[in-house]
This record gives sequence, structure tokens and C-alpha cells, in this order.
Amino acid sequence: MLTVCSRTHPGRVRATNEDSVLWDAELGLLAVADGMGGHKAGEVASRLAVEALQDFIRRSAHAEDITWPFGIDRSLSLAANRLTTAMKIANRRVYRASEENSGYAGMGTTVVAALADGSHVTFASVGDSRLYSAYDGHLQQLTRDDSWVVMLQRESGLDRHAFEKHPMRHVLTSVVGARPEMEVKAEELALVDAQTILFCTDGLHGALADDVILSILRSEPDLERAADRLVQTAVASDGSDNVTVLLARYRDS
Repeated sequence: MLTVCSRTHPGRVRATNEDSVLWDAELGLLAVADGMGGHKAGEVASRLAVEALQDFIRRSAHAEDITWPFGIDRSLSLAANRLTTAMKIANRRVYRASEENSGYAGMGTTVVAALADGSHVTFASVGDSRLYSAYDGHLQQLTRDDSWVVMLQRESGLDRHAFEKHPMRHVLTSVVGARPEMEVKAEELALVDAQTILFCTDGLHGALADDVILSILRSEPDLERAADRLVQTAVASDGSDNVTVLLARYRDS
């Protein structure tokens, strides 16, 4: 079974919190989104995306006659098809809202989401909100950022630290809602006893190095206290952005 908790904080600079976080235990759906756009549009984008995800995952949970607007990929599991379809529907919903309301023009949001069924997790991400695995003293990033820095890393073969001061280091190559169509890939993960997965926005991973995140998770066996410390440490270290954390720990019952 999964034990789940979340924390979100606006940070020390921004007046509003444009992050959204969701844990729906009935559906096994976990999601974190980091919105962007002027005058609260980012807040709208992240909320719309998470709501659209939840709506399709709920409708596809048992119904056999639902519409698959993007078709079904027979090479993927049912969970992967449900999650990727939900992400694409979320993209359309945010994009259409930005088209219909001039105040929301250009808004978008990152999304990292997962469907959990027992020890099996299906996950996908768009943007630079991340999913990590913490187990046996190691922290592993499971998602890959959709960013210029990642593209430059692949092309150059250099370590990401070489681009820490690059002028385009914060530029994303894909977000939910930026274009009418969006590509997204789902992956599968089998959890083992005591493994923890961490969903977060860049307010956390942009403020804290991986070794700091791991140190906090290792020193705080209680999930609630670990979530508190992660957010508090990120805000104290930087605090220039909203910070959101969603922690889930698997126990083999």
C-alpha cells in the first residue's frame, strides 16, 4: 500500500502559488503541476490540467464505452494509455482556455503524474516538474526535463553542471497547453518495500541539490516530517519560486 502526503508553499517572493497538487486514493492518481502565465494565469493552467487529468482517469476507470480521442496504442498497457490520453486531454483543455480568454493567452503548465496500482506505477511528465525514486540510500531522477539544457547536454555530451549559468537554462521545450497537440511518453515502475517516490516542482529541485534532498529523506523516516523539511529547506535556501512536494512510500502488505 502507499502512504502519501503533500506540501506546497508560495515561497518568499511570489504573491500567489501557481502550483497544483493531487492525490486521489480511489483512482491511485498522483500529480504535481507548476503553472506559468501572467496575472494568475499559471494558477489557472495548473488547476485546469490537474482537473482534466482526474476527470479522464475517473471516466476511464471502469467504463468500457468511453471515447479515446487519440486512439489506443496497442504496444502500451491500459494504464499507460489512460495516463497519456489524460495528459493530452489536459493539454487541449489548457490550450483552449488560453485561446478563449485573452487574459490567459500564452499560459501553460508543467505536469508530472502517475497511476499507482499496488506496487506498479505508471508515470509521465511534461516540462521540468520531476519524479524521483529514493531507495537503499540512493536518489534517482526517473523523469527527464523538457528543457534546452537537457537538449544541449545530449548534443554536447557535457555534464549538466556545465550549463548552470547558461542564459537559456530555465527555458522549457514543452509544457502542457502551449500548443494544440503534445507528445508525451509513459513509463512503468515496480516499487519494492520501503521505496519512496517524490514528485516536485522546480521550486524544490532548483533550490536543493540531490544530495540534500536525499539527506532529508534519509534523516526523516516520517513522511509528513520529511515533506515539511523539504519545503522549509527549499524556501530557506532560495524561496524565489513556489515549492510543491508530493511523497509516496510503498509498503509490501
